[in-house]
Amino acid sequence: MSGLAARQAALVAALTSGAPVPPGFDARRVEVARVALLRKRAGEVARQWPGLAAALGPRWHGVWAGWAATRPTDGSLRDGWDLARELAARDDLPPAAGAELATREATMRYDGTTAPRPRRLPAVRRAAGTIVVQAAGRVRVLRAT
Repeated sequence: MSGLAARQAALVAALTSGAPVPPGFDARRVEVARVALLRKRAGEVARQWPGLAAALGPRWHGVWAGWAATRPTDGSLRDGWDLARELAARDDLPPAAGAELATREATMRYDGTTAPRPRRLPAVRRAAGTIVVQAAGRVRVLRAT
């Protein structure tokens, strides 16, 4: 890797993964750009996961920024999915977002590393008090009590 390529990679890592600011760059400006990129990513994820963003309400940007600050993007669909799964694992996923996550889990396959793809076989998924059943391309959302 050339010197320029290495500096560019270090700058991208600082902007997207929380890596230290490389020498020769203004740390304040890099931080401003990093925060702007996090906000932009938050908006893109909120468009893919509107239930998650709405359910978190005023907490959305703080929860998102705390989760995404050290993670480079895998795309807004996957970023939202990973965040929702992590919140569910911590029992911090609101019920409205649970319905959205369970629906995605029932209709698509996602292993956390490769791109999501449509699920062909029937599936039952549960998240944050919601049960979703998918069979023959039809989805039924059930609320657990």
